[in-house]
Amino acid sequence: MKNGFDNDKYLKIQSEHIKERIAHFGDKLYLEFGGKLFDDYHASRVLPGFQPDSKLQLLMQLADVAEIIIVISAVDIEKNKVRGDLGITYDKDVLRLRDEFQSRGLMVGSVVITHYKGQESAKAFRSKLKRMNIKTYYHYTIEGYPSNVSLIDSDEGFGKNDYVETTRPLVVVTAPGPGSGKMATCLSQLYHENKRGIKAGYAKFETFPIWNLPLKHPVNLAYEAATADLNDVNMIDPFHLEAYGETTVNYNRDIEIFPVLNELFEGIYGPGKNPYKSPTDMGVNMAGYCIYDDEACSEASYQEIIRRYYTSLNRFVDGNATEEEVNKIELLMQQAKISTDLRKVTVAAKERAAKSKVPSAAIELGDGTIITSETSDLLGTSAALLLHATKHLAGLDHKLKLIPAEMIEPIQNMKVNYLKGNNPRLHTDEILVALAMLSLNDENCRKAVEQLPNLKGCQVHTTVMLSEVDRKIFKKLGIDLTCEPISKKQKSLIG
Repeated sequence: MKNGFDNDKYLKIQSEHIKERIAHFGDKLYLEFGGKLFDDYHASRVLPGFQPDSKLQLLMQLADVAEIIIVISAVDIEKNKVRGDLGITYDKDVLRLRDEFQSRGLMVGSVVITHYKGQESAKAFRSKLKRMNIKTYYHYTIEGYPSNVSLIDSDEGFGKNDYVETTRPLVVVTAPGPGSGKMATCLSQLYHENKRGIKAGYAKFETFPIWNLPLKHPVNLAYEAATADLNDVNMIDPFHLEAYGETTVNYNRDIEIFPVLNELFEGIYGPGKNPYKSPTDMGVNMAGYCIYDDEACSEASYQEIIRRYYTSLNRFVDGNATEEEVNKIELLMQQAKISTDLRKVTVAAKERAAKSKVPSAAIELGDGTIITSETSDLLGTSAALLLHATKHLAGLDHKLKLIPAEMIEPIQNMKVNYLKGNNPRLHTDEILVALAMLSLNDENCRKAVEQLPNLKGCQVHTTVMLSEVDRKIFKKLGIDLTCEPISKKQKSLIG
């Protein structure tokens, strides 16, 4: 993929801009950190050149002035809410995040449990954190939040919350996921700091939408596709337009809540003293200034929209997405004037399936080479594709059989006759284990195994939905996978 984003420039000007915002308020800045701090692969896909850990690198540049508050909702603790990308509950992710931050020399000051109403699970989690010598605070549910400003800005509202003790000028507020109460935690702290005569401010750090790109720029459309399940909508910021005559982009939730935030800020700072005239003013994101090849970022964003479309289609077939979600991304594709044919591997896999009449797959390698495969009696199409791709990268003859049939057949016998499986064909994990074992004594297998890291960033499309095992293997290899929305039941009808 051609790069179009200057990551070094981003780290430099972003950290400088945050320091300027701290200085603007005087003593302290509460910075609400949105999105993923680790492994931000959406950003790296739509802004090629953006490093997945850029936000973490940014914080490390500010390590001497920053401390971190991790926020978790008592409601999420009680529900055992799980992070879909990691498969762990939010309470466990709090501890994971803390360990990750501290291992990189970042200070984690405390944990705030929000939306607290006496939940026993929240009490138990706080006790656990206390045993680990982690400072933990309660922030309570405020009736009528966020519209009941008079109650919120009072001793019975924010005043009832625990005051979180902080020691550094930059306080980064983050969470395991959305809806945790990051903004409310920041605003509550502003209320308490103001009572103590400390000059504190608030800012928001969200990478998307990028405020100084056009509303329908592909990068911003890709953000809408990524959040189609949340029903986020990019909008022109009317407050910014009115205040400055400048067109900027924000998303609907921030725009809708701004009138309430304006009242909250005035309640904290005094009438007419809100430092922000618009939601855009609250942001500190400098990503838009670091795009040096707009065409490369636009093309990358088109591809992301198509991938998101296939993901939603698959989720819909599995019963995990609504028709509205799928329709929204279809509309975004129409606005971008693209179709799934723009994804080369989609076209190649479909063409192979049309000829073979069996499930097929295609991969696009780093140099643009397209390789295809199909299901056989021994191998699933994904397993076959990995073998074909690694052979090509290793410079091996395509006709070479890396794994002999006499080795595959006993594995199939184990799967069907001993483990009572229905599918005798080898999955991707099974073929990779076999390849690794053979690599001890077979030079060709060793060469093929050594090519696996070169599959990172490659594109794959299959004409059927894959098993969870195959999907996880592609993810671990760093391959961007899409599948036609044909389920396992439908798959059996086509071989």
